[in-house]
Amino acid sequence: MSKYSELASADGQPGVESPPHHPEAVAKTIYWHRELPPLAAEPLGEHVVEADSMRVIGNLAHRGDLWDSCYRDLMARLEHRLHQEAARLGGHYAHVLEESIDSKHDDRSGDVWLRGRLKYLLLRRPGVN
Repeated sequence: MSKYSELASADGQPGVESPPHHPEAVAKTIYWHRELPPLAAEPLGEHVVEADSMRVIGNLAHRGDLWDSCYRDLMARLEHRLHQEAARLGGHYAHVLEESIDSKHDDRSGDVWLRGRLKYLLLRRPGVN
């Protein structure tokens, strides 16, 4: 999904959301694996977040369209959780160190989904208490 998603205008016709006026004002919060957070950032400790993707009926074994849909949904949910936890714990940045993604299934309902777990280092801007 694009950063500037389609919206419905007042007359019901699709429109496009305008980009922010000051893109540099949107600070980066999540740094993945080899991406380095700001060097002056102060570490607050390692934490873990987990999330589940949407549940679907089918088979995730061959990593086709169904797996891709669940993966995109899972990653959006994990990023949302990282933002929530960083704010809740008083941090400004989350540096993802490890990730684990497993497929899950419920034999009774036939549902399948992905479960993700991210280990991250929480950091804050220097001089902020």
